[in-house]
Amino acid sequence: MDDTVLNNIHPRSEINLQLELQQMEAQYLDLKMKFDMLQKENAHLRKENNQLKRMPLFVAVVVDMLGNGEIYLRQQGNNQEYLTHVDEDLYRTIKPGTKVAVNNSLSVVRVVGNIYDSRVRVMELEASPDVTFEQVGGLIAQIEEVREAVEYPLTKPEIFERIGVEPPKGILLHGSPGTGKTLIAKAVAHEARATFIRMSGSELVHKFIGEGAQLVRELFALARERAPSIVFIDEIDAVGSTRTNDGTSGSAEVQRTLMQLLAEMDGFNTRGDVRIMAATNRVDMLDPALLRPGRFDRVIEIPLPDSASRYEILRIHSGRMHLVNVRLDRIAEQTEEFSGAELQAVCREAGMIAVRREALSVTHADFLAGVAKVRADTNSDDRMYR
Repeated sequence: MDDTVLNNIHPRSEINLQLELQQMEAQYLDLKMKFDMLQKENAHLRKENNQLKRMPLFVAVVVDMLGNGEIYLRQQGNNQEYLTHVDEDLYRTIKPGTKVAVNNSLSVVRVVGNIYDSRVRVMELEASPDVTFEQVGGLIAQIEEVREAVEYPLTKPEIFERIGVEPPKGILLHGSPGTGKTLIAKAVAHEARATFIRMSGSELVHKFIGEGAQLVRELFALARERAPSIVFIDEIDAVGSTRTNDGTSGSAEVQRTLMQLLAEMDGFNTRGDVRIMAATNRVDMLDPALLRPGRFDRVIEIPLPDSASRYEILRIHSGRMHLVNVRLDRIAEQTEEFSGAELQAVCREAGMIAVRREALSVTHADFLAGVAKVRADTNSDDRMYR
């Protein structure tokens, strides 16, 4: 009878032990997970504590290299100047104008490099525009002048060295709106294989004193660092108009920005392989100091397209359209005084008229209707500003 009782008790005790073991394993895993989390939190707190105890570094600019490892620094913020010594390896990596981090003992810890305003960094195009000169209708002579002044000095410098001529420093494109000034700049950016920095003149006009001039300095510093490069200033009349003395602080700030731009274009500091392009609709408003040789050596007028150029522009913009019995030469004859942008609008409107009637192709009548619509819109805009 005792053996029977033992046999009945043993299996139940084994099940209880297994359950207790499973519970203990679960508790162990739970405690291990909490321990790991606490360890990570402890490591994070230690790192933050060490960071708080760490002495801050100060930013200074290298003013001059004195030789034998000595450099002349100016600390930013308080403009304190001092001499310090760096090891030979670090000495070879820095030059005047380099920003470095120094500690409390004024020893150079590391090189910071140049730090640019975020507004300047976004002006640099990461990828070249996909516009080529084949997509610019007409303007053959103007395009050749632009390429001689901007593209060839960067892509064929040996020719200029062999002949012994200095290429033009900058070019200014001017003409009516929509004639292709910005389009030419995009094509230059594509063909020149250089860093392209694009900005609008209005982006240099700021409220606070010195901010616009500082932006101009950083813009050209970035261009020199990324050389060979092209700086394109669109609507330059926003910052380069003739200087007047009306006594307002806003006008004085614009003039300070203009003077900084003049200094960067033709100052004592060499620009290196930095070419300058600018565009404006109002060349008559620009300051004479901006137009003199040495700053803008070539002032190129971009005229309204003639009949042959209008045909070429229409052919380019209708290249992907399915045309049936469309006489582009006749459309070109009927669009006298149209700009390139208006001719592009004609092609777009003709296509939209065909889409509206769910046609399979675009006809000559669609183009005639597009011409009439663009002409009516243009005349309406002219009446608004009379």
